[in-house]
Amino acid sequence: MKIKVALAQFNTKLGDLDANLQKHLDIIDEARQVETDLLIFPELSLTGYALQDLAVEMSIRPHQDDPVFNSLLQASQQIDLMVGFVHEDRRHRFYIASAYLSAGKAVHIHNKVYLPTYGMFDEGRFFAGGDSVRAFDTRFGRVGMLICEDFWHASLPYLLWLDGADILLFASASPGRGLNEDPRLSSSEWVEHTNRAYAGLFTNFVLHANRIGYEDGLNFWGGSTIFDPNGDLVVRAPDFEPQLTTAIIDLNQLHRTRARLPLLRDERTTLVQKELDRITGKS
Repeated sequence: MKIKVALAQFNTKLGDLDANLQKHLDIIDEARQVETDLLIFPELSLTGYALQDLAVEMSIRPHQDDPVFNSLLQASQQIDLMVGFVHEDRRHRFYIASAYLSAGKAVHIHNKVYLPTYGMFDEGRFFAGGDSVRAFDTRFGRVGMLICEDFWHASLPYLLWLDGADILLFASASPGRGLNEDPRLSSSEWVEHTNRAYAGLFTNFVLHANRIGYEDGLNFWGGSTIFDPNGDLVVRAPDFEPQLTTAIIDLNQLHRTRARLPLLRDERTTLVQKELDRITGKS
């Protein structure tokens, strides 16, 4: 089974839901014109990243009664979408979140688990941290979603892998840090190495959409990528430039790679559980 996927790399307008929604709809229309099956947007793509006290005002609930989500749900009738937003739950807690939309429904919501609150980051002051990570079924197979800092913690991609995810979708608003001689940013290389490692170790497809642009002194570098189950680069978007990057991935490669490298088959989950129970003092 081959599917066409697209990574939407663009600049958002901080705190402007209407403008960002229109940008989403324009990009969705562009992706549909080239017969895309799955389109991935970056972290907080509907709101911008450096929200701070604006987070509460920008929060929405992912259902048809919300005008922003209603438009996106309608668009998902013809193309599957992963979009980033501020999620307000029933108890009025606010999360950095991504939603997977398909056939007019919100199939799955992931609330960002790990909130960086160090260096230039201050997420823990304004958002609650998610408390679960789960794979979910789509028309392309089983999928898992993570957001930025989540995929710097190996436990979350590992859990998604064990939960059946063969495609990992990563969304980020990753600001540039550090310069190398080539002269790529250090942060860009770190992320790319990590994504490649997960693809090869878990024999999965890894799709990553990162934003671009300047916001509150932060420079987001783009460089969105797709890696295949062999850990090979399928496509890479340019640094610092807006672009809809498309590629065709062949899901049959999961069969070919895992027949040659049966890491999933040989994973000893009961041993992992036993040792985790020992480390956490449960046994």
